[in-house]
Amino acid sequence: MLDTSREPLPPSPEAPADEPRGCLFALSQPPLMIFLGVIGCLLLMAALHDLFVL
Repeated sequence: MLDTSREPLPPSPEAPADEPRGCLFALSQPPLMIFLGVIGCLLLMAALHDLFVL
């Protein structure tokens, strides 16, 4: 049955502490990595074009 009491629950001992997530967490996100990959490919293509095409 659904517990509808208003009493706050005590924190469970195995609950992880709230830790700030840093840059490595952000870089593990697929949409960000796809975006960075596309930008990197565009920069690489522009650099190769400048080096090898008149």
